[in-house]
Amino acid sequence: MIAEEAQYRAWMLAALAGDAAAYRRLLAALSGHLRAYFARRTNDAEDLVQETLVAIHAKRETYDPALPFTAWVYGIARYKLVDEYRRRKRRATVPLDEAPELFAADENAAQTARRDVEKLLARLPAARRALVRAVKLEGRSVADTAAAAGLSESAVKVTVHRAVRALGEDVKDKNADR
Repeated sequence: MIAEEAQYRAWMLAALAGDAAAYRRLLAALSGHLRAYFARRTNDAEDLVQETLVAIHAKRETYDPALPFTAWVYGIARYKLVDEYRRRKRRATVPLDEAPELFAADENAAQTARRDVEKLLARLPAARRALVRAVKLEGRSVADTAAAAGLSESAVKVTVHRAVRALGEDVKDKNADR
């Protein structure tokens, strides 16, 4: 996780709450990171920075405070870069000496996300945790999960829905206390 993660996340949450100054600071700070990210990969860095900032603005309500902010931004930037490559019919290539850096970033984000999810799941009772893990993380069907747990499908759906909602409320409450 980059050192600025906590600051960026705080600015984003403040911006979502209506703090325009925090939003301006966030976008200004992200511009530099995005410019460097795109400059290493294309000649149209400035256009991609602007497109990404517009996408961040348009999709800001989709940011989940339970997840790392920089991973969310990186995902948007990556999709903008792929869109640019498609427009130019260019294949994305990464020199071999850059491969460790590329995969390290993805691996760090994935490890951080896994750790955060595990912390959230630990708040749930074991039975609920198992149902959420099976349906939401492992992608098992509700029918299979219900059969394995000896429950009805509707009981599994309701339990998973309530557990996820409760975790979301816990995260919101925790963020409101900051």
